[in-house]
Amino acid sequence: MKWLITGGCGFIGRNLIRHLRKEDEQHSIRVLDNLSVGTRADLERVAPSYEELSLARDEIEESLEDGGVQLIEGDVLDANGVQKAATGIDVIVHLAANTGVAPSVDDPRHDCETNVIGTLNMLEAARHQGVSRFVFASSGAPIGECDPPIHEEMAPHPKSPYGASKLAGEGYCSAYYGSFDIETVALRFGNVYGPLSSHKSSVVAKFIRRARDGKALEIYGDGHQTRDYIFTEDLVRAIRLAATTPGVEGELFQIATNSETSVNELVDALVPVLREAGLEDVEVTNTEPRVGDVRRNYSDTSKAQSMLGWEAQVDLTEGLRHTVEDLVPSAEFERQEMV
Repeated sequence: MKWLITGGCGFIGRNLIRHLRKEDEQHSIRVLDNLSVGTRADLERVAPSYEELSLARDEIEESLEDGGVQLIEGDVLDANGVQKAATGIDVIVHLAANTGVAPSVDDPRHDCETNVIGTLNMLEAARHQGVSRFVFASSGAPIGECDPPIHEEMAPHPKSPYGASKLAGEGYCSAYYGSFDIETVALRFGNVYGPLSSHKSSVVAKFIRRARDGKALEIYGDGHQTRDYIFTEDLVRAIRLAATTPGVEGELFQIATNSETSVNELVDALVPVLREAGLEDVEVTNTEPRVGDVRRNYSDTSKAQSMLGWEAQVDLTEGLRHTVEDLVPSAEFERQEMV
């Protein structure tokens, strides 16, 4: 298959690339990334022999060889550029986004432009270039405040601009399936953590980096807020299935672990793992709650299990060990083969 991964130099994108290359050396992967977060060096870590390609180059379609990895430095807001990037592609995995609640509260317009117009541009590229499947990365944020578990039939009431922009993306995916027969699949990710997350601002990566740098772990509010933490290897398996499973066109899936974990419980699990890695005396403090954060969030993943044949397999402690081992160079755990 020929894959176009937007935001492919980022955390999830690189984990997906590593997964695909391990699965089948004949997969061809094109990355579209504006390098605002991920870097060329980040991509090189999972694809040492990648080729950099310019949008100005003619015959982009024929340039992607079996087993090759290409990088195009470009932006999803460039409507003409994404059309060229999508030529010759079988499946688009749209990961590029303005991520997180706090940045969306600080600059709602930028969040909207990137997440809504950027998604529209990618859907248009899929439509005009004959791409057979389009996988959209969403989140639990469109639902907003609710009594969990979150499931696909819940009415959304986003609490943040980020949630609103992701809800718009889900809506456009549904519309493009209904109007243009584009095989869209939207995935609402839980709180993703795992290796290659050195640039991530999400809680697990941030806590590990702060502990590594001798800083306190800062918990917003009282720490009783809950999330559903999913390990990257489980997540990228779900993306792979969403890209290839027949009969799921136009569907929306919750991709998480069906487990509710408070931030306090996360810290209780993480601190012993950090101690195993040689990081002693980790300090934990509480700060003010964040605007736009929901109080409770975890997912019912039964639809993904029944239609995609997918469920999470990596438990929290095992996933934290693999993440700490990646982010803390001195960490030495007994190595386990990932499922």
